[in-house]
This record gives sequence, C-alpha cells and structure tokens, in this order.
Amino acid sequence: MVPPSLAEDGTKKQFLIRVTQDSYLDQYFLRNAHKLGPKFPYFDKIYQFGASKADTGNLIRESPSGSTLCARFPYGETFFMNATGRCSNGLLIIDYTALSAGLPFLKPYKEIGADFSNGVNFAVTGATALPVETLAAMNISSPYTPTSLHVQLDWMASFFNSTCHSNTECAEKNANSLFMLGEIGSNDYNYALFQRKSIQEAKQMVPQVVGAIANGVRRVIQFGATRVVVPGNFPVGCFPFYLTGFETNDSTAYDEQFHCLKDINNLSIYHNEYLQQAIDELKIQNPKTTIIYADYYNAFLWILSKAQLLGFDVNSVQKACCGIGVFSDEPAEFVSSSPSVLDIERDFGD
Repeated sequence: MVPPSLAEDGTKKQFLIRVTQDSYLDQYFLRNAHKLGPKFPYFDKIYQFGASKADTGNLIRESPSGSTLCARFPYGETFFMNATGRCSNGLLIIDYTALSAGLPFLKPYKEIGADFSNGVNFAVTGATALPVETLAAMNISSPYTPTSLHVQLDWMASFFNSTCHSNTECAEKNANSLFMLGEIGSNDYNYALFQRKSIQEAKQMVPQVVGAIANGVRRVIQFGATRVVVPGNFPVGCFPFYLTGFETNDSTAYDEQFHCLKDINNLSIYHNEYLQQAIDELKIQNPKTTIIYADYYNAFLWILSKAQLLGFDVNSVQKACCGIGVFSDEPAEFVSSSPSVLDIERDFGD
C-alpha cells in the first residue's frame, strides 16, 4: 500500500501520484479515490483526444492491423485481466481523471453501441498531431494509424452534429464538460527521429505540431467547450524505446540524475515551451474559456525521482516490460531493439 503520508502531503503530490500508470497503485486509488481530494470541479462529461497514453480501445477496433498492438498480454493483464486496447497494464491518466470526477471510464468512440452519456474517448494509439498527408510530404510515415488529431476532431464534429441540433444546444450540453487535448504531438517527433530525421529537423516541426494542437483547441471551443486541458509532452528521453534506439557510449549524451537522453528531452522542452506560448495566446483570444497547460513533463520526472517511495523497483523503472536490449528484462517476444523496427508504442511510448 502507498504510505499514508503520500495522500496527505499536498495537492501537487496527490495529483502526480494519481497520474501514474503502474498497476501497483491502481487498486489503492480505486479504494481511496474519494479521499484523494481536493475534488475536481464538477464535470458531467469528458472528451479525450490523443494517442496511446489516452486510448481506451479505438485502435484495436479501427483496423485489423491495430488488433495486435496493445491488444494482448502483458497489456491489461493485472488490472483488467483482459487486454482492452489500453497501452498499459493498469489504468491510464484519463481513467484516473474520470475517477476523480466521479465518472465511469470513457468508452472509445469506435465501440459500437457504447454509452457516451458521460463523454467520449477519441484518442487512438499511434496518432499524430499533424495529418498523415503533411507528414508524408516530409517523408515521414505514420505506421499505425491515419487517425491524426484532425481526424479525431472530425469524429467529434460528427458526434456533436448527431447529438446537438444547434450550436446553442451544444454549448449548453458542454457547459460542464472537460475537454482533454492530448497528450499528442510526441508521435510526430518519434516517427521522424526513428525514420532517421535529425533532432534539428524534428525541432523544425514544432511550430506546425503546436499549430495543429492550437487549432484543435479552437475547434472544441466552437462546440461549446469552456474548460480545456492541453498537456505537454513527457521527457521521452527517459523512456526505454529511446534509451534503446539511441543508445550511445558518449556519457555526455545522458543527464546525471536519471541517465536520460538530454537532446531528446530538450526537444520535448522546446515543444512544451512553444505550446505554452500558444496557450497564452489562446487564452487572450478566448477569455471566457478556461484553458490549462498540464505539465506532464515535470510530473513524470517527479514520479521518477520518487520511484522507490512509490513502490517501483528502481533498477528496472526505465526498462521495458518485455523485449530485448539493455533496457529490457524479457525475451524478444514483443519488442525489437533494432532502431529500424523498434516498436515505439511499447511500454511508455506514445
């Protein structure tokens, strides 16, 4: 069990613990969600956009090829005892958000006959912020899904057009809704870097990627969104798929505290700074809408720094659950360590 002091040690730590994805903590939070306050503001619906860190089952329903990704053990093995399409063995951030708001887990948009009375999850594992056509023009392929943020927003428009008879009705229905725009964008850089683009080339993509996210915020506002959360990117230079794919003997490439790849993390920092500037502009343009930047980058680093206290094995916290290579403990059943075929969706990948 999580030490009691953690649940009493300030709002920030309470929130950061809630957003972990390790099944060791899942049961604790399910039992104690009502006491991990302060409570979220009242939401009656949540609408989620993004990629694998938020997908609760869209990719596995979207195409036959998607059925093999996050649709088998070890995903879902411990908590759900079934692979639901979540790229986690436990709950996702959106699951904890729903619990904190007193809502049921969000159903994926592609689930036929699902109950969407409390919101919809439009996120798709492997999704990018930029349309696949835009990426293709840069000689970057999106290997898992064509469902970019733009497509997810089109799904949203179709959904609202079928459930609202006017913009006014949509605004009324969404007055107490929460819109989660991401995390999204890291796959754009993941695909670029693993397809041999340089860090500088990936950095040049940032204005377009952030622009796509900002346009997403504008679109949800058009459908009556009054509360929007826009998460930044994680420190992916700490993730197993980068530590494996970009492993180097150059010790200066890693930071001293966590042994994370500095150049990769600096790309995330640059994206996040650019995104925060865009959010500031959106706040000015939309003064009646609450738009919040969610600092996933530092939230993740806080959890990494408290790994032992939170019950993680510090010797394996930056290793993949399975696969081969120095950052994995298991045989080569699910993950390849070759950068050319490395499955960048595994473990904490997006």
